[in-house]
Amino acid sequence: MPIKIPNELPARLQLESENIFVMTELRANTQDIRPLKIAILNLMPTKIATETQLLRLLSKTPIQIDVELIRLDTHTSKNTPKEHLLAFYKPFSDVKAERFDGLIITGAPIEHLAFEEVDYWGELCEIMDWSKTNVTSTLHICWGAQAAIYHHYGIGKSALRQKVSGVFHHEVMPNNTMFLWGFDSVFFAPHSRWSVVDEAAVKACGELDVLAHSPAVGVHIAQSKDKKSLFVFGHMEYDADTLAGEYHRDLAKDPDTPVPCNYFPNDNPQNPPLVTWRAHANLLFSNWVNFVYQETPYDIA
Repeated sequence: MPIKIPNELPARLQLESENIFVMTELRANTQDIRPLKIAILNLMPTKIATETQLLRLLSKTPIQIDVELIRLDTHTSKNTPKEHLLAFYKPFSDVKAERFDGLIITGAPIEHLAFEEVDYWGELCEIMDWSKTNVTSTLHICWGAQAAIYHHYGIGKSALRQKVSGVFHHEVMPNNTMFLWGFDSVFFAPHSRWSVVDEAAVKACGELDVLAHSPAVGVHIAQSKDKKSLFVFGHMEYDADTLAGEYHRDLAKDPDTPVPCNYFPNDNPQNPPLVTWRAHANLLFSNWVNFVYQETPYDIA
């Protein structure tokens, strides 16, 4: 939450330069407060696990959030019980007339397909366009980030010969963004994907900023210049055992599946994995929620 201080307090300018959320007495006295409306378009096959991961991270701020789970009209999930989808998810057609403070678009394990080959690509493009006018800020994750970068800026993805799987070292870029407030200069984050976005192309795009990258796996976090879009190419929402579950699933299909990097102690899958990314995941989501809280209008209509 922002701190309220006297309008002319000398510390104000320094705090604001560090992207600390400062609210002057004048603004505080005229501010109305309401819950934030955040929609989640959950494209993952493991919908129940993914929604739990995201809700856990969204719950870490004292700001009240009303969450709306959204599903596609043009695609039916085969891995989530129909009863769960009908009970808890609304089709996009039911909410497209509404406005939201925030939107999260998750990843999906379909990197082997060209974007246009995805059966719901047309509807996803409609949702991404809709977010530009009906959402204050959108957080895109993994394949969802690749899809958005491609749709909005024409930056494609390249297939990898070997899956990127593991927990990787990342460096924060010197652009003083509020989304990474409180981050250490280096941090760890999980990745799990078969494709990559060219970091040079992202940097060359005049409408994007790279916020964090890994020497091993490339750009990890980027933002649009207007801050309405945040792109996270890894999986900071992952639980401690998510990569382990994916590894054992892949191992059952291919005995040569590599062990995820920097995940199991001594690279021994018999050892319980170490969690080295949870604090920064909480920071990222809290910073995004706080940004939305500061930027969204009280009258969302």
